[in-house]
Amino acid sequence: MPGRIVRTETAERVTELLSSREGRSHLSAHGWIQNMPVVMTAAKESANDVMGLVSMHGRAVLVAMIDPSSKELKLIHISTPNQALKPVPVEADSVPIGSLFERAEREGTVTFRVKYWEYSAVAHPIPSFQSIPSSAKMSYSRRVTI
Repeated sequence: MPGRIVRTETAERVTELLSSREGRSHLSAHGWIQNMPVVMTAAKESANDVMGLVSMHGRAVLVAMIDPSSKELKLIHISTPNQALKPVPVEADSVPIGSLFERAEREGTVTFRVKYWEYSAVAHPIPSFQSIPSSAKMSYSRRVTI
């Protein structure tokens, strides 16, 4: 169909998260700011290729993917490369972005560098957002108003 935009599950889930006040509040608590770019990816894509897209923005970004095993939306916050950070070896071309997500979740913060960058950057995971079911919101609002 002409003019139709293809939307991935990742894009749809990020849109849902950003369209809720609670979701934006959760992201803000972990470094997200209004109008921050979000790069959508798949776990098997090369970390170097994904960071090439990140580089195009010239500022901190969120990288989003759906975990292939849990189907959970995963997000990591990527800083800009910075010469003040400890120099680290370049990620191998064979390293998938899913591996960077796993390292960030395991270690809390990962200093890394890709072939496009002279300096290292930092990735930190954003904890999963668990929305409040609408039935719980209703019962809470009833308790408040009574």
